Amino acid sequence: MTPGSLSRWHLYFVQLPSSTEVAQWSFPNLPVAAFMIHRTFSLIVDNLTCVRGDREVFSRLSLKAQDGDAILLYGPNGAGKSSLLRMLAGLLPVTAGSIRWQDPAIALSPPPAYCGHRDPIKAWLTVGEHLDFWCALHRGGRIDDAAEGFGLNRFLSVPCGLLSAGQKRRLSLARLMLTSASVWLLDEPTASLDSEGIAQLETLIADHRAAGGLVIAATHAEMAIPKAVKVKLRPPVLHAGTVE
Repeated sequence: MTPGSLSRWHLYFVQLPSSTEVAQWSFPNLPVAAFMIHRTFSLIVDNLTCVRGDREVFSRLSLKAQDGDAILLYGPNGAGKSSLLRMLAGLLPVTAGSIRWQDPAIALSPPPAYCGHRDPIKAWLTVGEHLDFWCALHRGGRIDDAAEGFGLNRFLSVPCGLLSAGQKRRLSLARLMLTSASVWLLDEPTASLDSEGIAQLETLIADHRAAGGLVIAATHAEMAIPKAVKVKLRPPVLHAGTVE
């Protein structure tokens, strides 16, 4: 079988030492995002505590995950879902406990792709200009694939100030198709999405996991993520000024 005869839906898993250089082959029928070098890694969160200001958000949180897994974080507002994602992304300090990324080959590179609940979009830039910037920043993926994956093809020349909230969310999530990060950290990824947008996101997550990626998402919505581990966070209970 020659590379050119392969279906665009084939994914290739290659485990190589970090010093190995891979020659570039031409696979005209395959999206660039399909070429994720798969290596085994794991995440271990041990007795993690988060304090914001003077308030303890959560404590003694432990969980484990590895490549191909999905973890869905549930809980009421203020339970610490966003804080946990930001700690995993290295954007918040660890108050107590530990977060360990274990990779027997090389350290996680690039770092986890973090999509916060606020869309990083400039109103005066077009959809295409955002995708151009992210493609150059992450040095991966194809703009056409990212636009097609979330139904943005017709809006490439449209200033983002004219987009609906759901279209802005689609654009924000399209960044994921322009990065080769193994770990995705998603904060309320379904916010403002219609049923079609949610289905596109679920497909993207399934493809990423099949390629050896790890997805951790905070959500209030039910998502069709097979074999996902569900973690429910609960805020501390206050009694007479003390935390229980």
